[in-house]
Amino acid sequence: MTIRVLVCEDQELVRAGYTTIFSAQPDMEVVGEAADGRQAVEETLRLRPDVVVMDIRMPILDGIEATRRLAGPGVGNPAKVLMVTTFNVDEYVYEALKAGASGFLLKDAPPAELIKGVRTVAAGESLVAPAVTRALIGHFAERLRPTDTTRPALDHVRQTLARRELEVLGQLAAGLSNAEIAEKLCITTETVKTYVSRILTKLDLRDRVQAVVLAYRVGLVVAE
Repeated sequence: MTIRVLVCEDQELVRAGYTTIFSAQPDMEVVGEAADGRQAVEETLRLRPDVVVMDIRMPILDGIEATRRLAGPGVGNPAKVLMVTTFNVDEYVYEALKAGASGFLLKDAPPAELIKGVRTVAAGESLVAPAVTRALIGHFAERLRPTDTTRPALDHVRQTLARRELEVLGQLAAGLSNAEIAEKLCITTETVKTYVSRILTKLDLRDRVQAVVLAYRVGLVVAE
């Protein structure tokens, strides 16, 4: 199956680089490009790509708002958006994930990681590299601290998930990959995938990115 990719990036050289990398893959096809956020929204709705590779900072409409319009709460048939950015704008990353992004990678990630990211998101999974997750947690510790109003939501999560599922959710929020969770909990990677799937279904979440955000917002785990 060919993965149809839309590349959204305002810098022409970077956009051309992404297009070259993805087009060279036997299972990928770049179906279009966009140089600003408004064009990204228009082209996504017109072309319906499998994955939208979205820069977080773009003119006219930034990547966060573009993502919100394509994959945010209440959007029917949401697009799968893989956000790319640099650490010097990580104050926007948390908002981007809340807007509905399915993954997040850094612009200086090696080509193999970008390719893997597109494949992961296309497969319906989310992608936030463990190191990036840990950095986000540290950077947004205050914003992620729960308030008293989250208590009912926390109680709901605890009542909905089984003990092992709560453990897996906690490890997800800590930024561990499936393999790392499997090693820590002495279970197989496939079992971890099963638990993650159950967590998403029970809590009506789209992907593990939403699961991580939820875990911190309700106070199941607390950023230190």
